[in-house]
Amino acid sequence: MGKKGKRDKKGKGAEKTLAKMEKKVSRRAKKEEEDLEALIAEFQSLDAKKTQVIESSCPPPSPRLNCSFCAHPERDELILFGGEYFNGQKTYLYNDLYIYHIRKNSWAKLDIPNPPPRRCAHQAAVVPTAGGQLWIFGGEFASPNGEQFYHYKDLWVLHLATKTWEQIKAPGGPSGRSGHRMVACKRQLIIFGGFHESARDFIYYNDVYAFNLDSFTWSRLAPAGMGPAPRSGCQMTPTPEGNIIIYGGYSKQRIKKDVDKGTLHTDMFLLKAEGAGKEEDRWSWSRLSPSGVKPTPRSGFAVAAAPNNRCLLFGGVHDEEEEESIEGDFFNDIYFYDIGKNRWFPAQLKGPKSERRKRRRGRQAEAEAAGGEELQLPPPQGPQEIVKEVVAEDGTVMTIKQVIPGAAEDKDRSGSEEEEEEEDGALGQPVEPCPRSSAMVAVKHGVLYVYGGMFEVGDRQVTLSDLHSIDLHRMEQWKVLLEMDPKTQEWLEESESDEEEDDDVEGAEGGEEEEEESSEEESEDEEGEQQHPAVQPGEAQAQYLARTEQYWLGLARSHMGPEAKDKKVLKVAHAMAKTFYEDAIQMS
Repeated sequence: MGKKGKRDKKGKGAEKTLAKMEKKVSRRAKKEEEDLEALIAEFQSLDAKKTQVIESSCPPPSPRLNCSFCAHPERDELILFGGEYFNGQKTYLYNDLYIYHIRKNSWAKLDIPNPPPRRCAHQAAVVPTAGGQLWIFGGEFASPNGEQFYHYKDLWVLHLATKTWEQIKAPGGPSGRSGHRMVACKRQLIIFGGFHESARDFIYYNDVYAFNLDSFTWSRLAPAGMGPAPRSGCQMTPTPEGNIIIYGGYSKQRIKKDVDKGTLHTDMFLLKAEGAGKEEDRWSWSRLSPSGVKPTPRSGFAVAAAPNNRCLLFGGVHDEEEEESIEGDFFNDIYFYDIGKNRWFPAQLKGPKSERRKRRRGRQAEAEAAGGEELQLPPPQGPQEIVKEVVAEDGTVMTIKQVIPGAAEDKDRSGSEEEEEEEDGALGQPVEPCPRSSAMVAVKHGVLYVYGGMFEVGDRQVTLSDLHSIDLHRMEQWKVLLEMDPKTQEWLEESESDEEEDDDVEGAEGGEEEEEESSEEESEDEEGEQQHPAVQPGEAQAQYLARTEQYWLGLARSHMGPEAKDKKVLKVAHAMAKTFYEDAIQMS
C-alpha cells in the first residue's frame, strides 16, 4: 500500500474514532444539558420582559472573560457581548451588550429585546451588510458551580442599523461547541474546531463548516489533504484571496482515568478555496512552514487582522502541567504574521518620535560644547523586569511581574536613532498591558485595542477589565484608556463543602440583577430576627464573610433544616451575609 493509501486509511480510522467519541460524549452530556436548559429558559423569560431598545451611558463593563469584542464595520465603535466571571466559588454568565465609543473614550449599555441566551466562549464576526451585522455562533453556559456545561449550536445576528436581534434557524450546522473559531470570508461564515465538554468527558473537533450569508444555508466542508488535528483556541485568519490560515491552538487527551494531558499546537495550515464561481466550495488543506521568528508555544492568545496584509497574535500563557498543579508563564508580547511573505516576526516598540528628536538635539549641543570630544553613551539596555503591586478590595496584594525587552535592532535605522531608543529605555519605563491570557482584541483604523483578560497569582485568578490601545502603523507606545480597578476584584476561597459533589443545580447565577433579586428575597425573610454580627469600620466584604461565616451558616441551617445539603446551605449563608454587609455599609 502506498503512502497515500496509508494516509487515507489513517484518516478514516481517526474519523471513526471521533464519531464514536462524539456519540459517547453526547449521550453523557444529554442529562446535564437538560438540567441546565431550565436555567437558560428562566433567564430567557427575564429577557422577554424587555420590550424596547434602551441605550444608556454607563461605567465600563464588569470584569469578564471569553466575551466577544468586535469593531463596528461603519462607526468608530467597538462591540462587546456576553462573557463569564468566576470569583473562586461561583460562575456568572452574561448576555449584555456594550458599546465603546472610541472618540469619546466612553461606554454605553445597549438593552435590546430578545437577545441570545447568556454565554461565553462563543464566536462573533462583523460584516458591513445593511449598515452592519454582528453574527454570533455557539458558546457555552455553565452551572453556578462550574461543573456542568451546556454547549450552544445556535446562530444569531444583531442588525446594528435597526438594533434588533434575530435568531437564524437553518439545519445542517455544527454541533454544540465552544472554543471554536469563526471568520467572515467572501460572503460566508467559516467555522473551525472547538470542543464539547461534560462533567466526565470531552471531545475536540477539527471539522469545518460554512454558512452562506446570501442563501442562509449551512454546508459541511470536506477539504482534500491532511488538515490540523482537533483543537480549540487557535488562530484563524482569512486572506484577501478568500483562503483561511490556521495556527496553534490547544487540545487535551485522557491518558488514564482522571488524568488528562494538554497539548499546545504550534503547527500552521492553509485552507485554500479552489476553483472559481460555482466551484468555490471545493477546499483543500496544506501545511505551511513560515520563516522568521515564530511565537513561543502558548495557549489563550488573542488574534486580530492587522494592516499591510498581516495578522497579529497578542499575549497568552504557557502552562507547565504537573500531576496536581499547573504553573503558568503569561505573556504580553505581539507577533505579526506577514501573509504575503509567509513570515512571523515579533513587534518592537519604537517610542515617541518627539522625545527622540529632543534628546538627539540635546546630545548634538552637548557634543559641540565639549569641543567635539566623543561622548560616552550608556551600554544597550537588556531586558528589564518591572514589578507592580495591586491591592484588591479585600486587602490581597497581587504582584504583577513583566519583562520589558531591550531596544530593538533594525538594520534600516541610523546609528543616532538606535542610540535614542537605548536612551528611551534608560529614561522611562514603557506603559503597556500586564502579561495576560484570554484577552479580547479588536482593530479599528489600524489601532489595536486590548480589553481585559486574566492572570493568576498562586491559586487566585485575577480577571481584568482594563483597556489599552496601540497604533499598529507607528508602533510607538501603548496608551492606557482604562486602568484596572482593584475594587472590582473579588475572590472567595473554596471551602471544603464546595468540594463535595452536588448533582442539583439551584439558583440562577447569570448576572448582577438576578443575584440582587435573590439577595433581597432572603433579606426579607431575615427581618425581625436576632441581632446579626456588626460590620467593623473599614472592614472589606471578604473579611466580614470570613470572620462571621460560622454564624451565618448556623442561621442558614436553622432556616433550611438539617436535611439541606451543605453546599446549598453555604450558598444561602453567603447571600445573607452579603446582603447584611451591603445594607450596613449603605446605612453607615
